[in-house]
Amino acid sequence: MRRITLFLTILVLAGTAAAAPPTERRLAVHEYVDRMKAGWIGQMAGVGQGGPTEFKFKGAIMPEERMPNWNPRMINQFGQDDIYVEMTFLGTLDQYGWGVSIRQAGIDFANSGYPLWHANRAGRDNLRRGIAPPDSGHPQFNKHADDIDYQIEADYSGLIAPGLPNVAIELGEKFGRLMNYGDGVHAGQFIGAMYSEAFFQSDPEKVIRAALPCLPAQSQYAEMVRDVLKWHDENPDDWTKTWQLVEDKYHKDPKYTHGLCSGPGGPGTFSIDAKLNGAYIILGLLYGKGDPDRTIVISTRCGQDSDCNPSNAAGILFTTIGFEKLPDAYKSALNPEGKFSHTPYTFPGLVATCEKLARQAVIRAGGRIETDSGGEEVFVIPVQVPKPGALERCWEPGAAAGSRFTPEEMEKIKAGQGQEKKEK
Repeated sequence: MRRITLFLTILVLAGTAAAAPPTERRLAVHEYVDRMKAGWIGQMAGVGQGGPTEFKFKGAIMPEERMPNWNPRMINQFGQDDIYVEMTFLGTLDQYGWGVSIRQAGIDFANSGYPLWHANRAGRDNLRRGIAPPDSGHPQFNKHADDIDYQIEADYSGLIAPGLPNVAIELGEKFGRLMNYGDGVHAGQFIGAMYSEAFFQSDPEKVIRAALPCLPAQSQYAEMVRDVLKWHDENPDDWTKTWQLVEDKYHKDPKYTHGLCSGPGGPGTFSIDAKLNGAYIILGLLYGKGDPDRTIVISTRCGQDSDCNPSNAAGILFTTIGFEKLPDAYKSALNPEGKFSHTPYTFPGLVATCEKLARQAVIRAGGRIETDSGGEEVFVIPVQVPKPGALERCWEPGAAAGSRFTPEEMEKIKAGQGQEKKEK
């Protein structure tokens, strides 16, 4: 009897050990680089194909015949602000390290020379006037705080944080607050977390569900993600039905479109709200069913900011696929010597910088880099339980921080000063 009891105990213990969730995940460095490269290619492909349609269809589905056909030369999107703005954040991390302050991040963004719009422009104008972050993105000073801007440019945060969603969240608290607040920040943290998971998944729905806990559960952005997942389950083969449900709730209902930059509307009404456009990213990922072309087409045909949204969707999907497995149509015409506007980066230089930062991110998070029996480097990445930021709502914001740049910090902000003095 004792032997039987001991045997059963061993079986139970063995089963418990087998069922215990892993504490680490392994990713060969060369596979990381391959997927990270694909993530950038996806962004370039999405914005390249969707670019001619931007805001041409507002509150309406784009007719299929109006969708631009893909041409391999479209991949060379070196002058697209939907891509190069986030490279300012990469440059700040590369120059000052992971401990860089939000104030230095603000100074660097204030000194950027490219044209901007909406939350980005309002945030940078605030910075140049001496309103330091996080107040530069606070609704008291920034009436675009719930817009799409950090969502557009958060791709970098997951591409340098493979399997590390809390790093994407942390980066959102630093760089997302330069121009956004509330769902505007939460949105970018969600995008970054999807990229982080895409290094370990091939199923877009699993990527979405893994990133969902990175959002404050009571946020309207999290509610939107849950809604789109549910509506997809109810209408798995007809994305237009889910689009209409999104339109009715997240474009027409004033409880979900709060009259900040983008008020409630219907057909023909402009919206750059993070939730509405974020829903179009998710529609592309879910209904694209892992197909690059279909993913881009659906996110584009949803309308509104129809170059940014397919750029996010394709970037995430392409990361799940990897550069080597991408169709040649998306990489055969890439110009490796092309330089991204307002940056020091060519495509190879961008890849090298991201690999450098990812190596640092893994070590900083408590992971390590091993060499396997074949001489290949491998990231050993600790599994992170998502720790979302505090819930914020742009339409009922908390108190501003009262953050202002010191005279010494203002001396470091050289860009735009002539214009700012004229405005004063």
